Amino acid sequence: MNRMKRLRELRQQNGLTQQVVAKKLNVKQNTYSQYESGSREIPLQALKALAMLYDTSVDYIIGLTDYEPVSYTHLRAHETRRHL
Repeated sequence: MNRMKRLRELRQQNGLTQQVVAKKLNVKQNTYSQYESGSREIPLQALKALAMLYDTSVDYIIGLTDYEPVSYTHLRAHETRRHL
């Protein structure tokens, strides 16, 4: 899956519009649209912010891995990685 498709899917899975994500990145909506379409490179700071927004890794966003990191924040205190 290419990066732009993954970026769009993450946004849609989180119920966000391009305008909302653009505002969080402090860019114009058309700039963010260009990130999703692949016509503009995504700056590192924006990639980091997107990873934090979607609770995933930059590697996942840019397609270096197909595995989303598992969030353990919803687990009870005794359910840690070593118990899974």
